[in-house]
Amino acid sequence: MLLIYSHKITPRLRYAFDVALKGILGLDIEFTDDVKAFTESKAMKMSYTRSALSDEIFFQCKDLLFETGIGEQNINVFEWGDTKAFFAVGKNSVLPFDPFAATFYLVSRYEEYLPHIRDSYDRFEANESIAYQGNFIHRPVVDIWALKVGEVLKEKYPNIKLGERKYKYISTIDIDNAFAYRQKGIMRTLGGFARAILKLDTKDFLRRAKVILGTEKDPYDTYEFQFKVQKDYNIKTIYFFLLADYGLNDKNVPHYNRHFQSLIKSIADLAEVGIHPSFGSNKDGSRLKTEIERLSGIVHKEITKSRQHFLILHLPHTYRRLIDLNIEEDHTMGYAVETGFRAGTCTPFYFYDLDLETKTKLKVYPFAVMDATLKYYKKISPEKAIEHTQMLIKEVKKVNGTFISLWHNETLSDEGLWEGWRKVYLETVKAATA
Repeated sequence: MLLIYSHKITPRLRYAFDVALKGILGLDIEFTDDVKAFTESKAMKMSYTRSALSDEIFFQCKDLLFETGIGEQNINVFEWGDTKAFFAVGKNSVLPFDPFAATFYLVSRYEEYLPHIRDSYDRFEANESIAYQGNFIHRPVVDIWALKVGEVLKEKYPNIKLGERKYKYISTIDIDNAFAYRQKGIMRTLGGFARAILKLDTKDFLRRAKVILGTEKDPYDTYEFQFKVQKDYNIKTIYFFLLADYGLNDKNVPHYNRHFQSLIKSIADLAEVGIHPSFGSNKDGSRLKTEIERLSGIVHKEITKSRQHFLILHLPHTYRRLIDLNIEEDHTMGYAVETGFRAGTCTPFYFYDLDLETKTKLKVYPFAVMDATLKYYKKISPEKAIEHTQMLIKEVKKVNGTFISLWHNETLSDEGLWEGWRKVYLETVKAATA
């Protein structure tokens, strides 16, 4: 057990130390604000305050963990060893910056509560983040910092027992559109044929006809390939299903379609499943409850996992709604336009509600890479995508974190716009499981 002194024990302080010392280092910790008890204690100890008390491990603090409310922070990113840091402190501190305040700033998503520019989908943009601006978005700095704190503790207390971190890989797949042509209903099917005729797209017309007649496989039906990869590499896979009413940005197969429901049931027998809250649910909270109930009714299980469609995340409101509906895990923490670590970490953590100043029961699983990011936003080739993804995997393996990838069933079709991308997924799995 590690005894930690601070002049004031706040919810923010407890949370930041829980993330770094408990969550990443696996340490048992205890706090005290009693100077006499701390200085007389023979336990392994460290202080987090403005000046050292004696010869203990001393981390000089910034004010962030003792504040309430949200305000602009003075942040200057600087080089530290082979990584980056911010919230610089004085020379007497064991590290030249406050790793706990910096951890809190990133993991709580403090910057997303501050005034910022949002994109056309009303999302916090990657280039608004300190990680992007400071050029450390592709490194899990929170994990790096915590492991360095562990080294400091180990040097002072060789017998301290740190938890054993094990690298993990989770493959997640979003089912925004289960089929390209099949099971869309008469009106949408006729509309598809009409668009092909108007565009004089003979290839699409004939392909659509063959799929509808059952003489050719639907291009988005890549599930056998997914199941084979899952089995061959023994990977944990989670599928997120869009079960929305039809809308401009919600165009999956109708949730009541028996073939779609059969697909969901078959996938639920082989992998974990979660809800993919619709675009429309962001403006109509009642839809979220309905969509969760739809999935629960199909698989006959309680739904506890979620990832927002279009990765639309409004803090703290999105997470509060999920918590109210008994969602325990969210997998939205990542950017659409950029790869890397939105919260600065590759370790799952519990959401801290800054408005309420409390740690919640919702566990956040940050993903590092999405197929659409590589193709549509970074506009790189499949070959470059493989290199980029393997770079991220290496970063996660260095800290024995959890690497999470986000893919879609249609991008595994290996044809049309996605020709060559099935190999990207396969090489990602190979590198992530090696």
